[in-house]
Amino acid sequence: MAVTIPREEYFARVRTMQGLMKENGFDAVLVHGMESDCGSVRYFSDYWPTFEAAAVLIPANGEAFLLAGPESGLYAKGRSILPNIELMIEYRESADPEYPGLKVATFPEVFKKAMGATPPKKLGLISYSITPIHIWDSLKKSFPTMELVPADFLIREMRTYKSDNEIACMREAFRIAELAVDSILAEIKPGMTELQVIGIAQRELYKHGAEYEGHSLYAFCGKNTCNAISRPTHNLIVENEVIQINIGARVCGYTSSVGLPFSIGPLSAEKRDLIEFGLRAHKKTFDLLKGGRISGDVVAEYYDWVEKEGYAKYMLYGPCHSIGMMEVEYPWMEKTSKYPLKKNMTYQVDTFFYDGDRFGLRWENGALITADGVEKLSSRHMKYTEL
Repeated sequence: MAVTIPREEYFARVRTMQGLMKENGFDAVLVHGMESDCGSVRYFSDYWPTFEAAAVLIPANGEAFLLAGPESGLYAKGRSILPNIELMIEYRESADPEYPGLKVATFPEVFKKAMGATPPKKLGLISYSITPIHIWDSLKKSFPTMELVPADFLIREMRTYKSDNEIACMREAFRIAELAVDSILAEIKPGMTELQVIGIAQRELYKHGAEYEGHSLYAFCGKNTCNAISRPTHNLIVENEVIQINIGARVCGYTSSVGLPFSIGPLSAEKRDLIEFGLRAHKKTFDLLKGGRISGDVVAEYYDWVEKEGYAKYMLYGPCHSIGMMEVEYPWMEKTSKYPLKKNMTYQVDTFFYDGDRFGLRWENGALITADGVEKLSSRHMKYTEL
């Protein structure tokens, strides 16, 4: 049976949010989303906007509404778990078409349907950092006396602790990503471009049931491996050089990422040494991750260990960030983090080291926090590989 998020789980999330809103004095929340950062909108609706943007309006009492762009009506109707759907000009694509003659809703009309005759006094904005200014302007114009408040804190714990269904989706996403890595290692040849390597991964992700890539996939060779964030190019794969891949699948909205450095033919001693140390550091992080530990203590111990081993000068950051509906999402795990690790938190163990502008490496695998330990969501390729 295929993994999925049951319909009732979406409605349960809306009810949980409504309880949190009431505790914190909100009349409603507006949750923004777009194609590249759809997590919170999809969390409540299973709607995944494409081209246009979207939002979920959740009143403190009553039913939630999906707000979509003018072209997305039929798509939203076929996709959204939420039956209440309104099309609004505010969520059109960025080319700003005017859609003359097209019937669209306004914020006063939508809020009246959702909340009745009493206008909201306090509205929370979720996904605040990506909510466009024109949405803010339209809300202020529609409700001049309404208080607009950043409200991501309301959803963060909800998305931090995963349900059994969410974890099942993530396990499947990691399984598919590992299969794609298998195919890359079997088929990669000198003379291929980085982009052609990614083509192998994309073929395998969809072949095995992924609904999309989990993130922007990449394959780098040589100096390109120095990049912490970049995209694959027409740069050629060559022998006796560091090759870095990071491959992720998306399943029912949940993502994965499997990253490893490898080579075709032997590497120089210094490159192999840093790669092998990176793998030791990667495994060290898994040893440190245990339910009940304070997150910042894990990071401090990791940093101290890297320093004592003599490799601190090669480290950009580490060792973990959360993963779920986005490959990187709240909460980060940093020296300043104060929260305890608890059961059903999911992390991407992200181990990155680089030697100036010469070469770099990244080991990435998923981790599920258990009551007193950690479960590896991916581990097949946690080994030094020389083809």
